[in-house]
Amino acid sequence: MKVLIINPGSTSTKIGMFEDDTQVFEKVIRHEREEFASYNKIVDQFDFRKGLIEDALVEMGATIADMDAVVGMGGLTKPVKGGTYIINEEMVKDLRSTAYGDHASSLGSIIAYEMTKGTSIPAFMVDPVVVDEMEEIGRIAGHPLFERKSIFHALNQRATAKRYCKENGLKYNDMNFIVAHMGGGVSVSIHNKGTVVDTNNALDGDGPFTPERSGTLPVGQLVNLCFSGKYSHDEVKAMLKGSGGVVAYTGSNSMQELEEAAKTDPQKKLLMDAFSYQVAKTIGELATVVCGEVDGIILTGGICYSTPIVDEIERRVSFIAPVHRYPGEDELDALAQGALRVLRGEEEARVYK
Repeated sequence: MKVLIINPGSTSTKIGMFEDDTQVFEKVIRHEREEFASYNKIVDQFDFRKGLIEDALVEMGATIADMDAVVGMGGLTKPVKGGTYIINEEMVKDLRSTAYGDHASSLGSIIAYEMTKGTSIPAFMVDPVVVDEMEEIGRIAGHPLFERKSIFHALNQRATAKRYCKENGLKYNDMNFIVAHMGGGVSVSIHNKGTVVDTNNALDGDGPFTPERSGTLPVGQLVNLCFSGKYSHDEVKAMLKGSGGVVAYTGSNSMQELEEAAKTDPQKKLLMDAFSYQVAKTIGELATVVCGEVDGIILTGGICYSTPIVDEIERRVSFIAPVHRYPGEDELDALAQGALRVLRGEEEARVYK
């Protein structure tokens, strides 16, 4: 069975094809901020990103008609339970509306749906970023008009934790892990016996700053800035997501450039260490959710390739539990496996309502 995988991210577009369990094609296209400067919303990048997928199909000598399924990275819909979902019109409507947020991951499901429309080929999404299994105590924000939300890298976090368990003869549902995904966005979550009971809102809310997101900001200063009259609503939102974090300090969203500059520039070194510091601090906070009973800390994502950054995180958190490094992402395989489980009759696809 052939499965096409579409995985758009904030700084990349990843395309893969699987024949059963074997990946036979992969292409990763990196993007600079300037490429998207003319788009008001990320979902407006649909035609551009779809064109990249079509070019990749030509490159692999295949067509949509050759596929048994197309899988799009899950985006910002209403909160759902984990699993594999059939992409339907209602889901695409919610994604296009950006009612639940605007992020590149939403494009994956939209493109998969549009490319299979009018055919008998199913389009799926698997463990989207809005998987919500938080405990009620974790939702309390401090004021009744606010609520903490679960938006995180559910797919890669779960896939990596399960990979670690498989490699070590463990059962995911028996373990407590803190998993930190570090890429264009950063999410840190506590996996308590197979359920992600708490996490930071990795899209535009709390947590560590990232290559282009500000993460948690001093609330009083943020309120004063919002009412200063100097910035519009859209400009403030951009500070939080897209123009915040590392890019706000350096003009570049490249952590590789930051790591290289940090060798000779003390301020860049401070910024790089501050990133590690904030990730480590979030890990420490989540250890309290399970009263310190943490079996392992798993670091994953593209930034995990940076030895100085990961070394500093491990230095700060290794007293909590052993630290395990899984650079990069397991998302393409995880997406393929989600579709294959349904195609093989091992799992029933969920329907988005």
